[in-house]
Amino acid sequence: MSEVLVLIDHAEGAVRKPTYELLTIAKRLGEPSAVFIGPAGQASDVAEKVKAYGAEKVYVVDDSQIKGYLVAPKAEALQQLAEKTSPAAILIPSSAEGKEVAARLSIKLESGLITDAVDVQEGPVTTQSVFAGSYTVTAKVIHGTPIITVKPNSAAPEESAGAGTVEEFEVTVSDAAKAAQIVASQPRKATGRPELTEAAIVVSGGRGTGGNFEPVENLADAIGGAVGASRAAVDSGWIPHTFQIGQTGKTVSPQLYIATGISGAIQHRAGMQTSKTIVAVNKDEEAPIFELVDFGVVGDLHTVLPALTDEVTKRKG
Repeated sequence: MSEVLVLIDHAEGAVRKPTYELLTIAKRLGEPSAVFIGPAGQASDVAEKVKAYGAEKVYVVDDSQIKGYLVAPKAEALQQLAEKTSPAAILIPSSAEGKEVAARLSIKLESGLITDAVDVQEGPVTTQSVFAGSYTVTAKVIHGTPIITVKPNSAAPEESAGAGTVEEFEVTVSDAAKAAQIVASQPRKATGRPELTEAAIVVSGGRGTGGNFEPVENLADAIGGAVGASRAAVDSGWIPHTFQIGQTGKTVSPQLYIATGISGAIQHRAGMQTSKTIVAVNKDEEAPIFELVDFGVVGDLHTVLPALTDEVTKRKG
């Protein structure tokens, strides 16, 4: 059975949920092999985590000569590993960095690339939502090694014990890949909420909030969700751009998406309509968002959300 390489998404050795989703998908396609690009000292802990989700091998690329640069060295590392292992496919998380790594890798390997897949089945045959979510298409790479980036929440992680054999892999990084260097970085202020693109639950606010995101944030905290926003809310300066969901913002695909005070313009729908269950709260019963939802509430979010938050808190207590 051919190997399927899965690039581990982690923060200082803390493996993120999309990695486990990709390992689950990889088991449909072949033998999952995880690729850890990070400090060698964290490799054993990472290996223990990913082997619980089926990783038969864990390739460790010490990032001592990669850290401090942009994504080009990572693409070169994956290129060299792919040339050694001849994998059946390469799966990468569909983050901004992941998609850039995948694009560079596809050029280096002269292979086809599919981005933002929401499902991958044997073949590998992918499912994508395209043209701002107007169509769902299936696609298959027909040249080279299939390189696929997969959106978070596209599969439920399934535990399945793998061997987790650790194998160190030496990479030769070219001078060209080191042309862009990170000279300063600042950690993002922690909110205590899940990462927006990875969250299983997202509560978003739009123009209808009037700039008051407190009801949105309180509900998100009560149900363990992330906070999002429409472009109108961002453009009004009510909330930073990092919260924006839509065609010019982030794309999310949670199990539950709650849109509050959002009209449902195509720009916003493009970023969230692959969500599994969609609920909308809006005072305007003619709002376009109601065409898309599984459940709709016609009402003022400033009344509905506090009542819902109180009920959730009561039931949790």
